[in-house]
Amino acid sequence: MNKEDMKIMLKSQQGEMDALLMYEKLAKVVKDKKDAETFKTLAKEEGQHAVVFKNFTNVVLKPKKAKSIFIPLLYKIIGKKKLYPMIAKGEYDAEKKYEPVVAKYKEVEKVKNDEHRHGDMVLALL
Repeated sequence: MNKEDMKIMLKSQQGEMDALLMYEKLAKVVKDKKDAETFKTLAKEEGQHAVVFKNFTNVVLKPKKAKSIFIPLLYKIIGKKKLYPMIAKGEYDAEKKYEPVVAKYKEVEKVKNDEHRHGDMVLALL
């Protein structure tokens, strides 16, 4: 793996770890049970994605807590109608970030496709 690919893989792995923690925390504060269940599902899938990237990087990363504190707080301040489109955009943006490595590493293609589905799942909660 070249240096640029490794950089993308490490950044992607970190992003997945951060999203996992964010969704776990969000599931605990949302008012709607369907939203909570969706966020639990997304957390689980983000964890699976982190493992895909870890298999390439062989580096153990810990989630950064900023998103897991900030996003649930934003939920309480601005509500889901404003927050969920922002979360969905983050999922769609992640999909684009994986594009440079999809051709070389087929396992990343499923992760990329899942990110689009995740964005759709979050928007469907509205």
